[in-house]
Amino acid sequence: PVEFVQTQGRLLQLFQWERTMRELWMDGRAVPAGENLENLGPAWYGHTAGAWQGNTLVMNTVGLDDRAWIDIFGFPKSTGARIEERYTRTGPDTIELRMTMYDPTFYRAPWVSDVKTFTRVKREATTYFGWYGLFSGITEGICAPMNEVDSYNAIVRDPASRGVGK
Repeated sequence: PVEFVQTQGRLLQLFQWERTMRELWMDGRAVPAGENLENLGPAWYGHTAGAWQGNTLVMNTVGLDDRAWIDIFGFPKSTGARIEERYTRTGPDTIELRMTMYDPTFYRAPWVSDVKTFTRVKREATTYFGWYGLFSGITEGICAPMNEVDSYNAIVRDPASRGVGK
Protein backbone atom coordinates (compact mmCIF):
# COMPACT_ATOMS: atom_id res chain seq x y z
CA PRO A 1 0.00 0.00 0.00
CA VAL A 2 3.00 2.33 -0.53
CA GLU A 3 4.04 3.89 -3.81
CA PHE A 4 7.21 5.83 -4.63
CA VAL A 5 7.03 8.59 -7.22
CA GLN A 6 10.34 9.93 -8.48
CA THR A 7 10.60 13.61 -9.37
CA GLN A 8 13.51 15.97 -9.95
CA GLY A 9 15.55 16.00 -6.73
CA ARG A 10 13.10 14.13 -4.54
CA LEU A 11 10.93 11.08 -4.06
CA LEU A 12 7.33 11.19 -2.95
CA GLN A 13 6.12 8.31 -0.84
CA LEU A 14 2.34 7.86 -1.12
CA PHE A 15 0.55 5.87 1.59
CA GLN A 16 -2.71 4.35 0.40
CA TRP A 17 -4.14 3.57 3.86
CA GLU A 18 -3.80 7.17 5.02
CA ARG A 19 -4.06 8.91 1.67
CA THR A 20 -0.99 10.94 2.66
CA MET A 21 2.34 11.85 1.13
CA ARG A 22 5.88 11.93 2.52
CA GLU A 23 8.59 14.04 0.85
CA LEU A 24 12.07 12.48 0.58
CA TRP A 25 14.81 14.85 -0.62
CA MET A 26 17.33 13.36 -3.08
CA ASP A 27 19.10 16.54 -4.21
CA GLY A 28 22.27 16.10 -2.15
CA ARG A 29 21.16 18.05 0.91
CA ALA A 30 21.82 16.76 4.41
CA VAL A 31 19.04 16.27 6.93
CA PRO A 32 18.47 19.47 8.89
CA ALA A 33 20.39 19.88 12.14
CA GLY A 34 20.85 22.40 14.93
CA GLU A 35 19.08 25.72 14.44
CA ASN A 36 17.77 24.68 11.00
CA LEU A 37 16.00 21.69 12.57
CA GLU A 38 14.70 23.81 15.46
CA ASN A 39 13.27 26.33 12.98
CA LEU A 40 11.48 23.59 11.04
CA GLY A 41 10.14 21.95 14.18
CA PRO A 42 8.92 18.37 14.45
CA ALA A 43 6.76 16.86 11.71
CA TRP A 44 4.69 13.69 11.69
CA TYR A 45 6.94 12.08 9.04
CA GLY A 46 10.00 14.13 10.01
CA HIS A 47 12.46 15.65 7.56
CA THR A 48 14.14 13.17 5.24
CA ALA A 49 17.13 13.25 2.90
CA GLY A 50 18.77 10.37 1.12
CA ALA A 51 20.93 8.98 -1.62
CA TRP A 52 21.53 5.80 -3.57
CA GLN A 53 24.32 3.47 -2.44
CA GLY A 54 24.48 0.99 -5.32
CA ASN A 55 21.01 -0.55 -5.61
CA THR A 56 20.10 0.48 -2.04
CA LEU A 57 18.19 3.68 -1.32
CA VAL A 58 19.39 5.03 2.06
CA MET A 59 17.10 7.56 3.72
CA ASN A 60 17.75 9.40 7.00
CA THR A 61 14.94 11.10 8.88
CA VAL A 62 15.15 13.54 11.80
CA GLY A 63 12.70 15.91 13.48
CA LEU A 64 9.95 13.35 14.02
CA ASP A 65 6.92 14.24 16.08
CA ASP A 66 7.36 12.42 19.41
CA ARG A 67 3.65 11.53 19.60
CA ALA A 68 4.16 8.83 16.95
CA TRP A 69 5.19 5.36 18.04
CA ILE A 70 8.04 3.23 16.70
CA ASP A 71 5.70 0.31 16.09
CA ILE A 72 2.22 -1.04 16.73
CA PHE A 73 3.15 -1.89 20.33
CA GLY A 74 3.44 1.76 21.39
CA PHE A 75 7.18 1.99 22.00
CA PRO A 76 8.08 5.69 22.27
CA LYS A 77 10.74 7.78 20.61
CA SER A 78 12.00 11.29 21.24
CA THR A 79 12.12 14.26 18.89
CA GLY A 80 15.91 13.68 18.87
CA ALA A 81 15.55 10.26 17.22
CA ARG A 82 17.12 9.59 13.80
CA ILE A 83 15.77 6.80 11.62
CA GLU A 84 17.74 5.24 8.78
CA GLU A 85 15.76 3.32 6.15
CA ARG A 86 17.54 1.05 3.67
CA TYR A 87 15.45 -0.03 0.66
CA THR A 88 17.17 -2.66 -1.51
CA ARG A 89 15.76 -4.04 -4.73
CA THR A 90 16.22 -7.79 -4.53
CA GLY A 91 14.32 -8.77 -7.66
CA PRO A 92 12.24 -7.29 -10.47
CA ASP A 93 9.14 -7.18 -8.23
CA THR A 94 10.59 -7.13 -4.70
CA ILE A 95 12.16 -4.59 -2.37
CA GLU A 96 13.51 -5.27 1.11
CA LEU A 97 13.47 -2.66 3.86
CA ARG A 98 15.50 -2.54 7.06
CA MET A 99 15.16 0.36 9.49
CA THR A 100 17.48 1.41 12.29
CA MET A 101 16.51 3.99 14.89
CA TYR A 102 19.06 5.88 16.94
CA ASP A 103 17.50 7.52 20.01
CA PRO A 104 19.86 7.88 23.00
CA THR A 105 17.12 9.74 24.91
CA PHE A 106 15.06 6.55 25.29
CA TYR A 107 17.35 3.66 24.28
CA ARG A 108 20.91 2.57 25.08
CA ALA A 109 21.43 0.87 21.72
CA PRO A 110 20.04 1.36 18.21
CA TRP A 111 16.73 -0.36 17.49
CA VAL A 112 16.90 -2.48 14.32
CA SER A 113 13.77 -3.72 12.58
CA ASP A 114 13.19 -7.09 11.04
CA VAL A 115 13.65 -7.14 7.28
CA LYS A 116 10.36 -6.27 5.56
CA THR A 117 9.82 -7.55 2.02
CA PHE A 118 7.51 -5.68 -0.34
CA THR A 119 6.21 -7.34 -3.49
CA ARG A 120 4.66 -5.48 -6.39
CA VAL A 121 0.94 -6.11 -6.59
CA LYS A 122 -0.32 -7.43 -9.90
CA ARG A 123 -2.51 -4.92 -11.75
CA GLU A 124 -5.43 -7.38 -11.64
CA ALA A 125 -5.40 -7.11 -7.82
CA THR A 126 -6.00 -3.37 -7.82
CA THR A 127 -8.95 -1.10 -8.39
CA TYR A 128 -9.27 2.59 -9.15
CA PHE A 129 -8.96 3.22 -5.39
CA GLY A 130 -6.07 0.80 -4.75
CA TRP A 131 -5.90 -2.76 -3.48
CA TYR A 132 -9.04 -4.84 -3.12
CA GLY A 133 -10.24 -4.85 0.47
CA LEU A 134 -7.53 -2.58 1.84
CA PHE A 135 -9.08 -0.32 4.47
CA SER A 136 -11.97 0.71 2.26
CA GLY A 137 -13.39 4.01 3.47
CA ILE A 138 -10.90 4.50 6.31
CA THR A 139 -9.26 7.90 6.20
CA GLU A 140 -6.22 7.58 8.47
CA GLY A 141 -4.25 4.79 10.10
CA ILE A 142 -1.60 6.59 12.14
CA CYS A 143 -0.08 4.66 15.07
CA ALA A 144 -0.37 7.08 17.98
CA PRO A 145 -2.23 7.30 21.27
CA MET A 146 -4.76 9.79 19.88
CA ASN A 147 -7.66 8.82 22.16
CA GLU A 148 -5.75 7.68 25.22
CA VAL A 149 -2.94 10.20 25.51
CA ASP A 150 -3.10 10.70 29.29
CA SER A 151 -3.13 7.01 30.21
CA TYR A 152 -0.51 6.18 27.57
CA ASN A 153 1.81 8.90 28.89
CA ALA A 154 1.35 7.76 32.50
CA ILE A 155 1.87 4.06 31.75
CA VAL A 156 4.43 4.04 28.91
CA ARG A 157 6.00 7.34 27.83
CA ASP A 158 6.70 8.95 31.24
CA PRO A 159 8.32 5.85 32.80
CA ALA A 160 10.37 5.32 29.62
CA SER A 161 11.64 8.91 29.69
CA ARG A 162 12.80 8.40 33.29
CA GLY A 163 14.79 5.33 32.26
CA VAL A 164 12.45 2.77 33.81
CA GLY A 165 12.92 -0.57 32.11
CA LYS A 166 16.19 0.32 30.35
